[in-house]
Amino acid sequence: MIKSMTKMLPALLVAGVAIGMLSLSQGLAQVKKGKTRPMTTEQLMEAIVKPHMTALKKGLVESKPETDKDWKHLALSAALLNESSYILMADERCPDKIWADACTKDLREGSAAALKGIKDKDLEATMAGFKKAGASCKACHTEHKPKD
Repeated sequence: MIKSMTKMLPALLVAGVAIGMLSLSQGLAQVKKGKTRPMTTEQLMEAIVKPHMTALKKGLVESKPETDKDWKHLALSAALLNESSYILMADERCPDKIWADACTKDLREGSAAALKGIKDKDLEATMAGFKKAGASCKACHTEHKPKD
């Protein structure tokens, strides 16, 4: 009996490691919230990212900014998106390079570029920044958003 168990040990170890890695990867793929703060990732997306991406889309694509008030509203949304890129990286919320790149290279840099365009009242530059920020959604959601 000991001989047969000894022969099975390597297979059991491999199976255990595989199950552990699968569990770990699934845990990383579905980040629910940071380590110490109570707000969930879903709440951050629903309260900050989605409404302000929508506001930028409406203000840039569906209509064009015409007044100082229009530009001011665009600036608010771009600034909150920029700030959300920091929140999404804080509190050990970031599970991997895909998330980090989406937050820092796409969302953060794109929203900063949009803010500069807004400050200059340059629609083309603002739109380019918005598009770059929007790329963060697809990059991160492809890997991390649970499939319905």
